[in-house]
Amino acid sequence: MTDIARYAGFRMRFERPEPGILEMIFDGPNLNAVDADIHAQLPKVWSVIEEDDEARVVLVRGEGRAFSAGGSFDLIDDQIADHAVRMRVLRETRDLVYNLINFSKPVISAIHGPAVGAGLIVAILSDIQVAARSAVILDGHTRLGVTAGDHAAMVWPLLCGMSKAKYYLLTCDRMSGEEAERIGIVSLCADDDKLLETARGVARKLANGAQEAQRLTKHSLNNWFRQNISIFEASLGYEFLGFGGPEVAEGVASHREKRPPRFV
Repeated sequence: MTDIARYAGFRMRFERPEPGILEMIFDGPNLNAVDADIHAQLPKVWSVIEEDDEARVVLVRGEGRAFSAGGSFDLIDDQIADHAVRMRVLRETRDLVYNLINFSKPVISAIHGPAVGAGLIVAILSDIQVAARSAVILDGHTRLGVTAGDHAAMVWPLLCGMSKAKYYLLTCDRMSGEEAERIGIVSLCADDDKLLETARGVARKLANGAQEAQRLTKHSLNNWFRQNISIFEASLGYEFLGFGGPEVAEGVASHREKRPPRFV
């Protein structure tokens, strides 16, 4: 449809399926894994979309078999090996969370297949989450050997309550889209073949709605996140402290060797 040249420098794909709706699409190798370049771009893209007057609503989705399988192992290896990389990725993660919270326009995520890591931040911090029944939502931090710090410690208890948040964040159990809707992690669950249709229907409704009223309602509701931001800051610091510790080495090795980790 209309021009998307302003997004040419980003590794995500952008489309305008209907007036007022901008789709941001994870479309890359290894189930849309987030490599160093995409991780650096994710915090920055929101200010560009903010200035895009044709985009009233953003719909984020993944191409192929996944929403996003999370951070690449190359990026994780670099964080373990290099303190400067670790601090850079920490800053990018902090900026991504803050920029999503402060982004004024409604964001919808259409989640199918795995949603993990940095991709999961975008999926869950979207204002409305639509998950396919067979989606696999996984915060895998403690399985990797680091603190669940990039958004979940702050956000998940507000969405599903402390007991469920603790269960899923401590055990790293996988959650289906159906279960995610049942406990409140996502807004809606749709049959797999109806996911995009459902998400676009919500986007269309918002794109045709009262823009200022929606944006100020979102801004007000996001004060729940802002007043708990110290929880995010603490957990983020603990997470990246863990990248310099002994447990993450075993976590990465167990993933690569496709075996249960042996932390003790």
